[in-house]
Amino acid sequence: MNFDISSIRRQFPILQKKVGGQVLCYLDSAATSQKPQPVIDAISGFYTTKNANVNRGVHALSEEATVSHDQARNTVRKFLNARHSHEIIFTKNATEAINLVAHIFGDTLKPGDHIACSVLEHHSNIIPWMQCAERKGLELDWLPITKEGYLDLRETEKILAKGKTKLVAISGLSNVVGTLQPITEMTALAHKYGAVILVDASQLAAHEPIDVQKLDCDFLAFSGHKIYGPTGIGILYGKTALLEKMPPFLGGGDMIQSVTNAGFTCAELPRKFEAGTLAAADAAGLAAAIGWMEKVGIENIQKHEESLIAHTLTELQTIKGLKILGPTDPQKRTGCVSFTIDGIHPHDLTDILGKEGICLRAGHHCTQPLHAFLGITASTRLSVAVYNTIEEVDQTIASILRAQKLLQKK
Repeated sequence: MNFDISSIRRQFPILQKKVGGQVLCYLDSAATSQKPQPVIDAISGFYTTKNANVNRGVHALSEEATVSHDQARNTVRKFLNARHSHEIIFTKNATEAINLVAHIFGDTLKPGDHIACSVLEHHSNIIPWMQCAERKGLELDWLPITKEGYLDLRETEKILAKGKTKLVAISGLSNVVGTLQPITEMTALAHKYGAVILVDASQLAAHEPIDVQKLDCDFLAFSGHKIYGPTGIGILYGKTALLEKMPPFLGGGDMIQSVTNAGFTCAELPRKFEAGTLAAADAAGLAAAIGWMEKVGIENIQKHEESLIAHTLTELQTIKGLKILGPTDPQKRTGCVSFTIDGIHPHDLTDILGKEGICLRAGHHCTQPLHAFLGITASTRLSVAVYNTIEEVDQTIASILRAQKLLQKK
């Protein structure tokens, strides 16, 4: 498929919306991406042609729904290059996927064992481990990062070499400073010292190809809504050997092989971890989103977003009093640029821009430990996706300059 930004934008109905008399300028895709028409059609098509419970019946609709769901799982398997479809567990989102591991694998840990994560993490990859540590009497280690926002592998190895760490939880891509983390190297270090590793790929999945076999990670999680898919569905990838040893997370329908008055036997993978009625329409939407991304071309997406980030960094640095968080070299960051402006609160800035139809994010972005490390309480984030344009960046820069003049007069 030839890359044509106008053609791509026409596939996103919401981008035609007007706010304050202006066409929507959506630069908040790190929070959630917008959805192309094929994804919307896939969800609608499921409900209009094959709506039924998956794995629950032998009538035509149920069989069609089950086939659709199985195909969606295999689409995700290929997207991640997992060895087996049963290593793909459907969840509500990445948060639920991480909580599943924290509760089930975490409960195999013993008092005195250590879990390690970094201050770069989203709260969804911090809170579950804090809860696990409190529940099981574990220690939580904070892996050091560099000033630019990369994991410090040398110092990290010193922590892991003590031999107490049983699980490492890291993000593949920061949702604030936009730094790609050295996952392959981190995985090798974790395994060298006897720990398993979970990768939060919530940001990574939208911007970079993922090969779980090459990464050799033990667990990986992402949310469908970050990669042009629907809300309400996420993925946990886990190595077969680990998933088979773990007991089910939730109990209920469809996660059992048999039930008697005396107890129950779990279903085989992946159904063991998928209790209750499944989000089959959303799975179809997620599969459509992956198919759409592959049709556009991951390399095309990367190249276009790289140009957007490079232009954004160049233009932001012309604004007096503006400080960029993380690397200013466009080759060292992906997906987003966060910043502060002297004398202006991020909420005030984004409120003014929002009234002009420009959607940025303000706050701590669910990364309070990272913001504390940076010495600030909040920032403004501009995040890009394949449907954004250089013109939208320029429009945003001009609006920031106007808002800056207005706010600094007060």
